[in-house]
Amino acid sequence: MILHLGKYYPPAAGGIEAHVQTLARGQVALGRDVTVLCVNHALPDGTDATWSTVTRTRTSEEHDAGVRVSRLGRLGSFARLDLTPRVLGALRRHAARASVIHLHVPNPLMMIALSAIPSSVPIVVTWHSDVVKQRLRGLLLHPIEEALLRRAALILSDSEGYIGGSPPLLRHRGKVEVLPLGLDLRPYAHPSASVLDDADRLRREHGSPLWLAVGRLVYYKGLHSAIDALEHVPGRLLVVGTGPEGQRLRARAQARGVADRVKWLGHVRPEALEAAYHAATALWFPSNARSEGFGQVQIEAMASGCPVINTSIPDSGAAWVSLDGVSGLTVPMEDPLALAGAARRLLDPAVREKLAEGARHRASSEFDQALMARRCLDLYDVASERARASAPA
Repeated sequence: MILHLGKYYPPAAGGIEAHVQTLARGQVALGRDVTVLCVNHALPDGTDATWSTVTRTRTSEEHDAGVRVSRLGRLGSFARLDLTPRVLGALRRHAARASVIHLHVPNPLMMIALSAIPSSVPIVVTWHSDVVKQRLRGLLLHPIEEALLRRAALILSDSEGYIGGSPPLLRHRGKVEVLPLGLDLRPYAHPSASVLDDADRLRREHGSPLWLAVGRLVYYKGLHSAIDALEHVPGRLLVVGTGPEGQRLRARAQARGVADRVKWLGHVRPEALEAAYHAATALWFPSNARSEGFGQVQIEAMASGCPVINTSIPDSGAAWVSLDGVSGLTVPMEDPLALAGAARRLLDPAVREKLAEGARHRASSEFDQALMARRCLDLYDVASERARASAPA
């Protein structure tokens, strides 16, 4: 049994959450027995409690397209660490059945819990991002993190570009392999008739050009640059996502005089997001820190034929996912005028169509779910061989 240790799991929003689901489903499709252990992010009525420090959730067990999902109830959270009393017992039970344990980080709770569980099962760690802003927490967790990385048989990075700027990855470079993230591209590449109808409705309702931003409303998504850029380009901006920066971003839009041209959609159902990609002129992805190591929503947009405007974050894989001049345009970080300039270039139908075609091709050739799942299973074999080789005689 493959045991994935996630922080949360969809319908919780987030790129890592979506990746864990996609990888787990892909492995099930290849005939593997897969379990995901994570924290329950929601109340019984579906209300998202992720950002609440005092909200309790319940433990639940469910199945998702053949994946067993064990969601642990929490008492609340402190310093963004979920207080989850049952985590050690649950991890011991699942680890006893596992052939490989795959930890997805950043994920302080599961990292601490795994470090407390003795096990001979090979451990694979996917290192999605360094701790960038929460430096105090990073320092406190550093000894646990280092011990776990020494124990891991294999460490996976989402892209080659991220490794060179990551001290933890460089310290363990001999164990690091690259596994690009993948998605089930079918809903984006082959939308249903109802999705296309909704895309037409969005274009009629909001006009053209129609810009799109998708992601949690957190500091490193750089959405303040998108709001500032809107002053210098025609059209409307649709924002999909929720998070702690929401109030400040709305106030900024008001101050910049573009509040009437920003539509805050919050969390939307998958079909509505697919429609938004097909309606949009481009996805704006102006992230500004290495916390953005990849950016899965870029793949969703690309598979939909929606060019991406991203940023050149040093030592991040974000600009590698959508390549400048191939599937979109890349601009400097924290440069609203450059973002607006790139957006204006996409108002030329010929430029946009060229990049849209490049986006579709790059998504299908590099970021398909089945390809990622097969690559990952091959890496598990490498991890198992390394674990056997390093085991005491």
